Amino acid sequence: MSASLQWSIIRNNSSFLVKSLGNTFTKEPNNLTGKNAFKYNGLVNKKVVGVEPDPDGKGVLLVTKKKRGHNKPGSNLVSNKLSKNSRATLKSIRNACSKSHYRGDLEDAAVRRAAAIIRSQRPTAAVQKRRTRKKQS
Repeated sequence: MSASLQWSIIRNNSSFLVKSLGNTFTKEPNNLTGKNAFKYNGLVNKKVVGVEPDPDGKGVLLVTKKKRGHNKPGSNLVSNKLSKNSRATLKSIRNACSKSHYRGDLEDAAVRRAAAIIRSQRPTAAVQKRRTRKKQS
């Protein structure tokens, strides 16, 4: 089935849709922005880019789709763990998207999502409790 036909079917009828205050968002896997648009859809496109947090809490997983196996959706996703430092991670995401001519239009969205995930995985600095001053009499 073509991607445009699949999109016309699931555009308004999907279990992943979230409608709020006149906007339509989606919670589907491999959707980088959460917008309900054909460009960002992770289910119907032939080439998919997804960025997810790594289960062990350090780094991100870059998810792409294989060329073969489109009739086996459970096994056609490939995930690569990127857990060096943040610059190397973002550079490898940029290279995977645009330099290899995979999905250059999703490069910025993938880098933004990865940066947000990496930022959320940083340890928080311990906040010192402020002591109250003694009242002078």
